[in-house]
Amino acid sequence: MAGLYFEDFVIGKEYRHEWSRTVTETDTILYTSITMNPAPIHLDEHYMKTTIHGQRLVPSLYTAGLIGGMIVHDLTLGTTLGNLGYTKFDFPKPVFHGDTLRAESTILEKRESKSRTDSGIVFFEHRGINQRGEIVHLAHRAGLMLKRPA
Repeated sequence: MAGLYFEDFVIGKEYRHEWSRTVTETDTILYTSITMNPAPIHLDEHYMKTTIHGQRLVPSLYTAGLIGGMIVHDLTLGTTLGNLGYTKFDFPKPVFHGDTLRAESTILEKRESKSRTDSGIVFFEHRGINQRGEIVHLAHRAGLMLKRPA
């Protein structure tokens, strides 16, 4: 398995994930189409020229999904039983077409599961960072992680 088991997580350990991705207009068109999101802030270039941003924004949930995907190989591939929830889900800076994003993670905390003997709960911080080093997404997440098989 590429992912880590519950026992492998060390509180305070930081990960700089190797994946990066330049976001394109096609990403926005596909994402807004499959999610049925017709918001002009994502699709109407002329309208957005009149706003504080001056250009279309990449959908924030696309950004969250992209960052969430970038962490899988290093942390959870084949060893997660699922997300339990988010306590922080912030977007401090906008993402525009042409921005290149990468991800970093920190292990905030972990504890044994109270209801399962085969797993434990790991609390993650995931950061999406653009090519200028700005944080564009910050998530605090609890994940149910498998323990190492006996």
